[in-house]
Amino acid sequence: MSTTISATARSYPKQLPYAAITDAVLGKRYELSLVFVGRTRAQTLNKTTRGKSYVPNVLSFPLTDATGEIYITLEVAKREARKYNMSQKTYIAYLFVHGLLHLKGYDHGEQMERLEQKFLAAFKLSSRD
Repeated sequence: MSTTISATARSYPKQLPYAAITDAVLGKRYELSLVFVGRTRAQTLNKTTRGKSYVPNVLSFPLTDATGEIYITLEVAKREARKYNMSQKTYIAYLFVHGLLHLKGYDHGEQMERLEQKFLAAFKLSSRD
């Protein structure tokens, strides 16, 4: 299948291997839409779909067993990258992997954290990249 990337935000890290990461986490038959959004759109999505009023860093929506959507809020990701002493590129990759694992059915916890680190290491994404 495919990974489609779009953005309503000004820019996003184009050099990350989004399709390869998607294939590694979800398999080659999964069709994913990845959208980089601004604060307003992210907050609206969070409010209308989850009833939450805060601006999220990432949202994941499974549509079927083989399709889904991920929204990453770049402004929040950039701010949080500094907070966690990570490069913006690596933190956005982390949020992407985090969203993919939610689409695969994982909830927050130690198993999810181990898998996040496994996939970041597999694609040679460290906190300094």
